[in-house]
Amino acid sequence: MKHPKDYLIFPLDVPTIQEAGRYVALLKDHVGIFKVGLELFIKTGPDIVVEIRKTAADARIFLDLKLHDIPETVFRAMQGVASLGVTYATVHCGESKKMLEAAVRGAGGKVHLLGVTVLTSVAKEDIRSAGYDASLADDVGLLVQKKAGMAMQAGFAGVICSGHEAGEIKNTCGESFLAVTPGIRPAWDVPNDDDQARVMTPARAIRNGSDHLVIGRPIRDAKDPAMAARQVLGEIEETLQQH
Repeated sequence: MKHPKDYLIFPLDVPTIQEAGRYVALLKDHVGIFKVGLELFIKTGPDIVVEIRKTAADARIFLDLKLHDIPETVFRAMQGVASLGVTYATVHCGESKKMLEAAVRGAGGKVHLLGVTVLTSVAKEDIRSAGYDASLADDVGLLVQKKAGMAMQAGFAGVICSGHEAGEIKNTCGESFLAVTPGIRPAWDVPNDDDQARVMTPARAIRNGSDHLVIGRPIRDAKDPAMAARQVLGEIEETLQQH
């Protein structure tokens, strides 16, 4: 059975390498994967990867840059990502299978690629206003499935998706195809004014098939982040025992 810590991804959504290092030191015993997004990477560059390894040598690193460009540019960018030795990296599924295939070539088997399907902040109204067919706007899950299929065929390890879509992705793409789920809120911390449109508790996401859970604000904003992380792990462990 996978350890609860292996499910937990903590996003280092902070502006400085010093602050990121503080959270890594606080959470290294409770978090299996640290995620580096655009804000932090733009400010620090590859130095943040070195900082994480220095403090938490056993942690995996997820570089969440959501690449989306012409195939040759994505190919070269992914070669650079692969040279950093990170475990996961993201690419927008976008419109072009050639771009996804170029990312796979650039990764050279050194990075597990995750396709970004539909951001969990996106609602039906957003899909409709972006000009998608009404059938896809009315069924966001169908759009996610289409994009997940593209990623799988290109050779990706998995996709980023809401917990609402994880089960169907497992059914169509196979159990080994990863479903990484943001928009996770512990049962004890579900706010009313959240900018995530498709949120879910850890327990429900795992039952639906999610392999990894991205949990940021409930841990980061807690008075005691390590205690909050332990609470999340307890919730995950209880779910695994029942699963």
